[in-house]
Amino acid sequence: MTDSKTALILGPTGSVGHETAMALARRGWRLRALHRRPQAVSATLPQMEWIAGDAMSADDVVGAADGVSLILHGVNPPGYRNWAGLALPMLESSIAAAWVSGARIVFPGNVYNYGPDAFPLVHETSPQHPRTRKGAIRVEMERRLAEAAGNGIRTIVLRGGDFFGPHATASSWFSQALVKPGRALRRVAYPGRPDTGHAWAYLPDFAETIACLADREHELCDFECFHFAGHWFERGIEIAERIRAVAGRPDLRIRGFPWPLVVPLSPVVRLFREIAEMRYLWSTPIRLDNAKLVGFLGEEPHTAIDTALRQTLSALGCLPPRHGAQAGGAAFDSA
Repeated sequence: MTDSKTALILGPTGSVGHETAMALARRGWRLRALHRRPQAVSATLPQMEWIAGDAMSADDVVGAADGVSLILHGVNPPGYRNWAGLALPMLESSIAAAWVSGARIVFPGNVYNYGPDAFPLVHETSPQHPRTRKGAIRVEMERRLAEAAGNGIRTIVLRGGDFFGPHATASSWFSQALVKPGRALRRVAYPGRPDTGHAWAYLPDFAETIACLADREHELCDFECFHFAGHWFERGIEIAERIRAVAGRPDLRIRGFPWPLVVPLSPVVRLFREIAEMRYLWSTPIRLDNAKLVGFLGEEPHTAIDTALRQTLSALGCLPPRHGAQAGGAAFDSA
């Protein structure tokens, strides 16, 4: 029998998985997590029921999903490795589990799906003509979820901009490019054109939005997509300026990203190739329209940018202790 308040978290040690687990727990959900080595990570979220298994195994995911009503598909191939060989099979495991359990899938989306014909303001119905291999895979993943909805497998897609937050993974642009985790700020970098707008999604707010949608998922159609606006900077470089201000170091230089090094080496360095493929997302404004989300929820969870940055920088070890703040849930306040 399905428990109406039990969720299975796939990718519990990832950024979205971790934050969503905490947001659901605050709303009274019971949590279950699938991980290949649960004994090594269970202390990170002790309120979870941890199950040993692999997201690549449909049998493992189906077994873990027994009795749940929500499956968060928060798994991604690590380090950009083998998206074509891993991303789609893992999704098929979640679809199989949802078919057996009757659970609704929650799928965190991003802007990889879109090409220039959808910019600058992207709606849920905007055309999806990606320019990259990873974008094409993301489009195919959402296509399969929409197709599965025709067979009664329900899905929510929540799409956001670039993630940042206290539990962001090392592969995020924030911790990979803007700052150096584990050390006090000595410089700030910015990958995009200074005056080109850019959207960022603060992970606790994004996760709180998932939890809000999960509590009302019975009001939704079998396949629903929502866009999360997050923090929009009309001048993209403003996020770097706010980082300096929050750190109390307005004198720090803001440097550009080493694209002249990354791009020429991309044919021979896999990581550089994957990063270079995403460069176009930093050269044009891409803003997510959240009118549908606000119309359904009434408002979008939103933490003031300085608070969000302070919590993020503190968790990354980029601020001295006196700047530290307790990283908590989303707050509804003004930017």
